[in-house]
Amino acid sequence: MKKSTACFTGHRSQKLPWGFNEEDSRCQKMKERLRNEIVNAIENGYKTFLCGMAIGFDMICAETVLSLKENYPEIKLIGALPCRNQDCKWSIKDRQRYRDLLDKLDGERCIYDDYIGAECMLERNRYMINNSSLLIALFDGYTVGGTKSTVDYAKKQNLTIVVIKP
Repeated sequence: MKKSTACFTGHRSQKLPWGFNEEDSRCQKMKERLRNEIVNAIENGYKTFLCGMAIGFDMICAETVLSLKENYPEIKLIGALPCRNQDCKWSIKDRQRYRDLLDKLDGERCIYDDYIGAECMLERNRYMINNSSLLIALFDGYTVGGTKSTVDYAKKQNLTIVVIKP
C-alpha cells in the first residue's frame, strides 16, 4: 500500500502570501499546480492520499482529491488526524469546512483523542510519511515549522518529494 500512497504537507493559511484569501490569483495558480500534481500521481499509480486536514494547504488538498473522485473513482482520501479536537480553536467557518470534509473521507486515522501539544502534530506527520512513498508539499523552502520538519523527515525516509512554492 505504501507504494501507491501519497501524502501532503504545507503551510497554514496565516503563513501563506495570500493568507486566507483563496480567491487571490497566487492561490488559484497554486491550486492549479496542485491539481496537476495529484492527477500526475494518480496516473502513476497512486490510489490513496493521506491528509492531515489542517487549515490552509491540507484542506485545499482534501478538496482537490475529493473533486477528482468523479474522474478517478478508485482513489481514496484518508484523514490523518493529530487529535479528535484538532478544530477546537478554529473559527466557526473553518470548523464547518473541516467537518464537511471529514464527512467525505474514505477513512481516518486519529493519533490522539485530545490535543497534547505539538507532539501530536509531529506524530501525525511521521505517520503520513511512514505510510507513503510520495510527498506533495507547499513549502517556501525556508520557513521553520511543521512543514519544514516534515519535508526533512521525508527526505531521510527517501520519499519522492514534489515541492510547490507558494
